[in-house]
Amino acid sequence: MNSVLKLLATIAMTAAVAACSSNQATDEGSAGSGTDAYGSGTSIADDGTASIGVGSDGGLTADEMAARSGLQYVFYFEFDQSALDPETRAALDAQAAVLRGTGRTVRLEGHADERGSREYNLALGERRANAIANYLVLQGIDRSLIETVSYGEERPAVLGSDEAALQRNRRVELK
Repeated sequence: MNSVLKLLATIAMTAAVAACSSNQATDEGSAGSGTDAYGSGTSIADDGTASIGVGSDGGLTADEMAARSGLQYVFYFEFDQSALDPETRAALDAQAAVLRGTGRTVRLEGHADERGSREYNLALGERRANAIANYLVLQGIDRSLIETVSYGEERPAVLGSDEAALQRNRRVELK
């Protein structure tokens, strides 16, 4: 009887471990599932036109995504600002040209540096994400296809308190 209980306990533990494991390709998308290396579905056709989808970043950084597609995916802001500068508008024009008519959703993740309270930085990240969302709507992207979220200071791109690190954390990422 004791050995039967041990066997049942072993089977139960094995089943629990198997149930807790995940397949990253299934959970996050993979290059083999019809998406590109980013898991986002961004691709460049032979004629130079680009198309974009949404999904996981597949482990690539935003800089690697931009280099591969020619599009900018991270938009930086000045300290305590949510206004779009001319360079950001130009980059968003290129994104809008690709997104227009695709029917794909995009996620805009707003971030702030570590200065200021947690609540203030969440609000600032939201203002930044909404500024980009509003600009994309003005460029013809359906607002229902744009999701915005703010992480404030909670997900820094770079650790550190020097000006270079703080500047890299004041951003919106398009995913």
